[in-house]
Amino acid sequence: MLVEDVMTRNLRTAKRTDSVRSVAVILCTNKISGLPVVEEDNKLVGIISEKDILNGLLPGYRTFLHDPLKQRDFESMEESYEEILSKKVEDLMTARVFSVSPKDPILMAASQMDLHRFRRIPVVEDGDKLVGIVSLGDIHKAIFKRELNL
Repeated sequence: MLVEDVMTRNLRTAKRTDSVRSVAVILCTNKISGLPVVEEDNKLVGIISEKDILNGLLPGYRTFLHDPLKQRDFESMEESYEEILSKKVEDLMTARVFSVSPKDPILMAASQMDLHRFRRIPVVEDGDKLVGIVSLGDIHKAIFKRELNL
């Protein structure tokens, strides 16, 4: 089975200049955990996820290295969420994106997700044109249905 057989083709995307607030609304109201970030002609330039947004609230790795025993007021960090929401997508997105082709086998896509520890991967053609997304759930359901002749 190929990625093109199970991928989602009609998907929501974000632009670099969109507000994080607008992305958070899409994520929460549609019960999804991330959006591909595209430029003109659907050129894939990044991913913005719930994890990226929440990481904006957390102290950086260097802060912990500098003073690992310092007590932190994690509850007051939540109050900076409004500041995070006013940022642009490009401020928090992950720019290093792994992707697969529609013609790749689905288990190759699954192995890439496992290797890089994520649950979905963008599908691109011609090097960087976003044409869909595939998740571990999509792959599992497709194999399950095939094996049970559903």
